[in-house]
Formats: sequence, C-alpha cells, structure tokens
Amino acid sequence: MSRALPKYNKRRVATIGGAAAVVLSGALIAGSALAGETSGNTSAARPLASPGSISCPDVASRLPVVPASAKAEVDRNLALLQTQIAEANKRLAETVGQGGPDFVQNAILGPLASKRTAAIDRIAIAIGRTTAKPQGLGSLATCTLGAGGGPATTAPPAPAASTPSGATAARTVSCPDVASRLPAVPASARAEVDRNLALLRTQIAEADKRLAETVGQGGPDFVQNAILGPLASKRTAAIDRIAIAIGRTTAKPQGLGSLAACTVR
Repeated sequence: MSRALPKYNKRRVATIGGAAAVVLSGALIAGSALAGETSGNTSAARPLASPGSISCPDVASRLPVVPASAKAEVDRNLALLQTQIAEANKRLAETVGQGGPDFVQNAILGPLASKRTAAIDRIAIAIGRTTAKPQGLGSLATCTLGAGGGPATTAPPAPAASTPSGATAARTVSCPDVASRLPAVPASARAEVDRNLALLRTQIAEADKRLAETVGQGGPDFVQNAILGPLASKRTAAIDRIAIAIGRTTAKPQGLGSLAACTVR
C-alpha cells in the first residue's frame, strides 16, 4: 500500500498539470483571437472627425489710422472679437454631431455674427468721434466654418440656391424715421446728429442683409430674437446719442425712444 501511494500521487500530479496546461493554452488562444478581432474592427475605435474651425474676416487690417483718443476702446473691442472666435470654436468642438443640418449656423455662427456686429459698431463709433467714421465694416461680421473633415451636421450653411422650396422670399426691415421727428438741430450738435442718423441707416441696411441671408432659418421667433431685437437695441443707443447731443445746447427732445422698434414687411 505504501508503495502504491507514490505512483498514485505521480498520476494525480500529471493529470492536474495536463489540465492546467490545457486551460492555459485555451486562454492564450482565446486571448489571441480576441486581440485579432479587436485590432481588425477599426471602426469601433475610430475617433470622431474634427469639426473644423471658425474663420472670420480680419477687422484690424481693414481699419484706418486709429486716433489716440479711440485707441483704448478699439483695442478692447479687437480683443473681444478674438475672444468671441475662441468661444465659438470651443462651442463647435463641444457639439460635434449635435443638431440638424442648420445647427452650426443657428446655434454658433448666427449668434457670433450678432456679437461681432456689435463690437465692430463700437469700433467704428469710437473712431468716428474724432475723424471720419469707417464705412463697410459690417460686412466683416459674418464668419464661416473652415475645412476639418467634420460630419455633415457641422457643415457650413447651404448656399441660397438650395433653400427649401417652402421658404418665403426675404422681406425688408421697416423703421420709423428719426430725422423728421427732430427739432431744429443746433450747429454745435449737427455733426454728431448727422453721424448717428447715418448710423441708423447703416443698421437698417445690415439688418436687411441679415434678413435676406437667413430666409427659412430658425423657428417662429427667429427674426424677432436674432434681427429685430438686436436692431432695436442698437437704434436705441444711436437715438439716445442724438438726443443728448441736441440737449447740450437746447431742450433735449423727448419721446424719441419709441422710434427704436422696427418691423418686417
């Protein structure tokens, strides 16, 4: 009996060792197969395509010589324009694949254009207080989406030719006339009043352009929120400057604020 035990133990050890070897071999084979399957399925690990980046016209290079009195305000708004682009690019990266085909235009490029318009207007007004106000800067507000291989949902807006057949033709902005509601303008205020009256006309032209470019976009409140609302704010500021300029020499005209609101016809 004592001699049989060693043989039994040897057989037992051999059996256990063989089983372990089979298990280990099976694990290695399964691991190799799994690794081969994972490496072959590259689509599962494929990173998201780059959404591209926002490209905006350079404003600084289009400015005339900036008077010393306007330098601080101009530099502040030029810096703000850069900040706005950086924020838009961050928003673009965070929303890859979200929304429909007009998501980037409505949620990123449209609001960016409105903010750039306000900053560019402040630059032009600051320069215009001392010298001739630069014209045509409003065309620099609109940005586009640069190439980056992003998905279709982050593509730039389609050209006007592809506007859906259900979209209506662009209308125009109608605003109350301010010049006809003014009292006699003192000579000391004439330059500033004329400058702001010209600005009011420029604002309407820019709103008409924005209206034409966004036919069929947004919801039922898009025109009010994205065009008429910002236009009323800018008109209020210009009308206030007119009233203040007149009020420095004679009685300040009252009730002009009601002329700020515009409609679409």
